Amino acid sequence: MANPAPAVSHDYPADLDPRIEALVTEAIGRVADKWTMIVLEVLTEHGEQRFSRIAALADGISQKMLTQTLRQMERDGLVVRTVHPVVPPKVEYRLTDLGFTLAEAFCGVWSWAAANLERIEAARAAFDAR
Repeated sequence: MANPAPAVSHDYPADLDPRIEALVTEAIGRVADKWTMIVLEVLTEHGEQRFSRIAALADGISQKMLTQTLRQMERDGLVVRTVHPVVPPKVEYRLTDLGFTLAEAFCGVWSWAAANLERIEAARAAFDAR
């Protein structure tokens, strides 16, 4: 018999601002978005980059999806877009402090995955063997 899951306690105030709940829901959607996380990782590891370099480092992303992702990240305050007044125009993207804090939060997922890799692989193998 499997051990029951431990009880999880959340100490949310009863008068939680509905804007916070909406922001958390949006943030989870953003974090769950594959391309946002990949762009976040690229900019965390490589610093300020041009669009074409981000595209090269975010293997498999289309130009359209990269444009949409960067625009949404800029709108959310996660990246800053800098247009340099040269011909042809040079545009670069870098993480804001807010973007770095999201990257730090996401780093916890990487740590969790590293710590639990064998357990997850064993669970998957057991499931697939059924």
